[in-house]
Amino acid sequence: MNHAAFLLPAWLFVIGLYGIITSRHFVHLIGCLTVVQSSTYVLLLSVGYRTGAGAPIFADHPVGSPAVDPVVQALVLTDIVVGATVTALLLALALQVHKRKGTLDPQRLRPLRP
Repeated sequence: MNHAAFLLPAWLFVIGLYGIITSRHFVHLIGCLTVVQSSTYVLLLSVGYRTGAGAPIFADHPVGSPAVDPVVQALVLTDIVVGATVTALLLALALQVHKRKGTLDPQRLRPLRP
């Protein structure tokens, strides 16, 4: 397998992680978390890619012809759905924080008291 296929997911992960570490706003933090998660999509698709292989629809494939692994594609679709759900939940929580505290800056929020 070509090592260049792993450079884009690694670059996306590093950029997203840098954004998470340096973020001063909850919406920016959630966006950077989405970039980190998109690196998993690209990584899974890079792992499941086969040169010269067709789509995993076997009705019109001749017997013995290569096809892309459909399990990897199903994992990516599941990852996208879970990522969209988590992003929506985090944005809803950020909206509630802004309503109650008036800010989305993590540094300006007081720690929770027991």
